[in-house]
This record gives sequence, C-alpha cells and structure tokens, in this order.
Amino acid sequence: MRFDTIIKSGTVVTAADTFRADIGILDGRIAVLAGDLDDADEIIDATGLLVMPGGIDGHVHLEQPGSPGIVMADTFETGTRSAAVGGNTTVLPFCLQQKGQTLREAVKDYTERAQDHCHVDVAFHLIVTDPTPQVLGQELPALIAEGFTSIKIFMTYDDMKLADREILEVLDVARQHKALVMVHAEGYDSIRFLSERLERQGKTAPVYHGASRPAVVEREATHRAISLAEIVEAPVMIVHVSNRHAMEEIRRAQMRGLPVYGETCPQYLVLTEADMDREGMEGAKYVCSPPPRDFDSQAACWEGLQQGVFEVISSDHCPYRYEDAAGKMAPKGQTNFRYVPNGIPGIATRMPILFSEGVVKGRIDLNRFVALTSTNHAKRYGLYPQKGTIAVGADADIVLWDPAREVTIHHEILQDGCDYTPYEGLEITGWPVLTMLRGSVVVRENELKGAFSGIILSRR
Repeated sequence: MRFDTIIKSGTVVTAADTFRADIGILDGRIAVLAGDLDDADEIIDATGLLVMPGGIDGHVHLEQPGSPGIVMADTFETGTRSAAVGGNTTVLPFCLQQKGQTLREAVKDYTERAQDHCHVDVAFHLIVTDPTPQVLGQELPALIAEGFTSIKIFMTYDDMKLADREILEVLDVARQHKALVMVHAEGYDSIRFLSERLERQGKTAPVYHGASRPAVVEREATHRAISLAEIVEAPVMIVHVSNRHAMEEIRRAQMRGLPVYGETCPQYLVLTEADMDREGMEGAKYVCSPPPRDFDSQAACWEGLQQGVFEVISSDHCPYRYEDAAGKMAPKGQTNFRYVPNGIPGIATRMPILFSEGVVKGRIDLNRFVALTSTNHAKRYGLYPQKGTIAVGADADIVLWDPAREVTIHHEILQDGCDYTPYEGLEITGWPVLTMLRGSVVVRENELKGAFSGIILSRR
C-alpha cells in the first residue's frame, strides 16, 4: 500500500499506551500503524519526538460579543491559528444566545463567521441565556438532534445568568434529549453584594476582582449546580474550577455516583491572585473568572487532575487586548475592576504549560497528558473515535512534540489576535513542532502552512 504521508520513527502516545510505530496516512485518516513503513508521497521523520493526538480544547471564546464598546481580540482565523501553533487540531467555541435572540439565529451567526475561516476543526457549544418556551420546547431539542449536544449556562453576569428554575428547565431538556450541560458556577448575588461593598470602601483596583468573588462564592454555586442537576437526574460539567472547595464538591458528588464532571485550566495551575496586584492597570491582564487564587488552590487543582476529579483541562481562552480602549484599558475599567473585560488568552499555551508543569515535573504521566488534553474532550463531547486518539480509521489529527525543547513564552510566538500573554517569560520544557489536521500539515516549527483547512463538525 502506498500512503499519502508516513510519520516515521516516532514514539506514539495515546491515553492508554506508549509504543514505537510508523503511521501510514491515506485520504486524511490513519490507515496503518506498523513498523518500517516507507512507501509514501511524503515521509516525516519523527525521530526523538512524541507522536500524539492533536489537542482538543473544549472551552474557548472567539468573536463573542460583550459589553458595549468592548471587542474580543480573536477572530476565528486568529484564534484557530494560535490553537494550531499550540498543538491543537480541534476547538469547541461557544454560540452565545443574546437576550431576545433565538438559538437558531445565534447558530447561524457563528456558523457564518467561522465557515472557511478556521485553521483547525471546530464544534460549537450553545450558550442559553434566554430559555423561553420556544427555546426549551422547540429550538433546543431540534439543535441537540442536529449535533449541538453540549449547552453552557451561567449562574452569574447581568446579561447571562439564569435563575434556579430556569437552570432546572434547561437541565431537564438536556436530560430528555441526552445533551450535557456545562455550568459557570459563581453566585451572582454574592458577587454583587461583595462588589458593591468594595466600591463603598474605595477598593476598585484590578486586584479587588479576586476579593469580589472569593472561593466560597464558587463553592456555593458549585454545590447548588450539582444539587439542581441531581434533582433533575441530569449530567453536568462544572467548568474552569479554581480551588479546593469547589473541587471537593465535585469529588463528593462523584463518590456518590452522580454524573458530575470537572474541568480546570492552566491559569489555576501557575497564576495566583498576586498577579492581579500589579502596578497601575497591569493587574488587569490577569482578570478572569473565577480569578486565580493561592498556592493551596493550585495544589488542589493538580490533585483534581491526578485523581480524575477533573477529566479535562481547557484554556477558557477569552482574549482582550491590553493596550486598547475596547479591551483591558477600557475607560470604565480603569476606574473600577467591575468593568475590566473579564478573560485572558491561552489557547496556544494550554498544552505546553500542562506538559512542562505536569509531565516534566512528574505530576502526571504522558498518557494522562493525552487524556486530559485530547481524548477525554473527544469522548465527553461526542467526537470520539474520529478525534482524540491515534488508531486505524481515526482522523489523522496529529501533533509531533519535542519533549526536551526549552522555550520561554513570549507573546509574539503565539500568533493570536491579542497583544499580550499572562504567561510572558514563563520558561517551559516541551513544545509542539508540527501540527497536522486530517493528514495535512497546518503548522511546522511555529510557521503556518496553508490556510483555512478547518471544518465545522457535526456531533450527531
């Protein structure tokens, strides 16, 4: 058999196994795993490299509208380009339903923006902010049947929060139609109360963003979200968990046999609340929700990754430019932490940070790394076994990884639409040297090859 491409002499790593093999690729799929393959149009030498499934980032925000005058830094083009630089071959951004908008309109809007503008494959989650009878009775069931099998809801933010009754109704529709609900678990009223008290005390600098939403606010909302899901008997994913208290709520639910899943992010492994306490507006670069916490919270998040409480690690890439009045330097944001655009970039740094801090430092092994960054995302979000593994018949979505390469993170190497990275100057070991999507090289040695090979995936 002659192949389109052979990846030769590498060490193949999946979520279950590590072995030496050549990979024969034909028509965008993995055709053969064997030794000593040599008949192909192109042979890629992977000597000394790890050959892993391309990363799947299950939680990213691209071209998402926000407050008036605020503009997200990444388009689908720049965001997916940066994703590929970081070793990712699939990302799952959100279709945000704005108040008064139908879900179908939101899907049409995001699909048109993404179509033919992506460097990696894309599958959408739905954000439900306005669960009207039409949405719950007609649109949501129909869209789930069409493959939109994951739904995100918010327990905070003025324009997105759902009341408990609304959460129960969304969970019930998801249960009936076999979809997964993702929950941003922070208590809205508690945050408003604390924010207003800080304002009265004149505490409005970026560092007080953390004080306005302490760990107990996340813990309470996590417990409530799990309780509501238990009432309805629906599975639920608690996203971007930042601290021990929320992690332990999830672990207790799992020990009781409930279908409760957890996600954490790199910012909760390497950043702390001290990063928001910088001169002037520098701290705004680290404002995200939940906020970075303390070293015990970092240890707890590692514990959750090691013990399986968290089955995925995502970036929660939510980019705003720093030197921009439509970004972190928004005029209102310079007067009060409440108006600093909420989110940080990280789509390219997710896998390198976890590899360096996790695998290299002995916290997790290679197979767990693949599970957390790719395979578990594919399984949880309906993409497996087409995505998330190296096996005969799977898409040839592959990243070649140099486990010994030492890199200092600087924004210019990440190729996103932002103008900074919160990980500037972080020294890491391990870096993706080639990213392949369905058999075609997208990025080689940080250089983009070709354009717009990504497609919008169905998860029927």
